Amino acid sequence: MALSTFLLFASLTPAAAQTGLTIQLVSEQAAIVPGKPFTVGLWLQHDRGAHTYWRFPGIVGVPTQMKWSLPKGWKAGELVYPEPERTLMFKIKAQGFDRDVMLRTEVTPPANLKVGDSITLAGLASWMCCGNSCHPGSMELSLTLPVAETAELNGRWHKLLDEERARVEQTSDAWTSNANEAGQTITLMLKPATAQARLSKNQREADKIIVFTEDGWFDTDKPQIIQRHDDGSLTITLIKADAYLGSQPPKNLRVIVRNDNGWLQDGKLRCLQMAPKIVRGG
Repeated sequence: MALSTFLLFASLTPAAAQTGLTIQLVSEQAAIVPGKPFTVGLWLQHDRGAHTYWRFPGIVGVPTQMKWSLPKGWKAGELVYPEPERTLMFKIKAQGFDRDVMLRTEVTPPANLKVGDSITLAGLASWMCCGNSCHPGSMELSLTLPVAETAELNGRWHKLLDEERARVEQTSDAWTSNANEAGQTITLMLKPATAQARLSKNQREADKIIVFTEDGWFDTDKPQIIQRHDDGSLTITLIKADAYLGSQPPKNLRVIVRNDNGWLQDGKLRCLQMAPKIVRGG
């Protein structure tokens, strides 16, 4: 975690010196409708071999962020990241994106905008992009849109944003979970709870499942040992991180468990979000 903290406070390079990444501010709509929320995206395109980081990067890295400078009366929601991927910073396993990715946020304009005017939305994007080397960067981004009574969707950006919405992690009643902690070992147990649960066909398939941390309680670089049982349940062994940025140990194990074959019978829901209470000692 020390490297992550170091990178977080590293000086950001000027936009002209950015390496490995093209970043763009886009709108799902072609116009702004007074008082009606709409989605704005950060479109990140990585050079070959480069990656950026998820909202919690793991033991290394810094997430992409956006600090808005909006006109008076405007509001912007939190930046939403699609499902994480395992990526490598050199040989260290982290949580990020090798693929081109669309982050998004909901922006709400005031209701008193004048139809026919144009509005410029702006903010400072910052990121860490790594390949053979790591490059923190920042760039002022802006987007100008007309104000109209109605707005059509921008076909290209709407398609990409919809694809990312479909990738978001979700909870599901089809699976239950519990977590036990003893020393440096955390044991996460997943059990099918309904007929909707899709079971791994064999151990080889189960071995491809990846557990992502939402708060850094376990080490993303340590091996994750998965055991598949005859009833379809899974036991996953994780190793606690050497350092934790929280003020006290978490009460729940906040995880996203990724299964590219899907957690449901129809093959959907690749990323299952869970937060079982951690049982310690005993």
